[in-house]
Amino acid sequence: MDIRPLVSLSARLMELAGVGSMVLGALLGTGLLLFRRQGLSAPEAYRRFRLNLGRAILLGLEFLVAADIIRTVSDQPTLSGVLVLGLIVLIRTFLSFTLTVELEGRWPWQPERKRPAPTSPALPPPPGKLARSEPAGVSARH
Repeated sequence: MDIRPLVSLSARLMELAGVGSMVLGALLGTGLLLFRRQGLSAPEAYRRFRLNLGRAILLGLEFLVAADIIRTVSDQPTLSGVLVLGLIVLIRTFLSFTLTVELEGRWPWQPERKRPAPTSPALPPPPGKLARSEPAGVSARH
């Protein structure tokens, strides 16, 4: 049984998944920008849209790299085919790395940074209670 047509079909499906994830991600990111923008400042809405779009592109690139690997494995391996695959994978991996750095501010192999919790503005003390400031090292005794 010749499985080359099946492998070729799987490579095409991976390509379709890659392009589809980029297009669908762009559409969903645009929809989120338009419909969930209320209450967000323009820079924050732009940042979230850019992050969603970048994630869709990263996912699409992963699918495309997988499709290239499948296609190269399915064909009769030649030196030129392997070199072309290596160059394509190198370029797409470089794009993935630079997108990750751009979006998340870290290299893909670095652990995620914990984002600081949003701070609320300081509330004034309740009526009838005055805030006391004491020198450092001195505690109130009651």
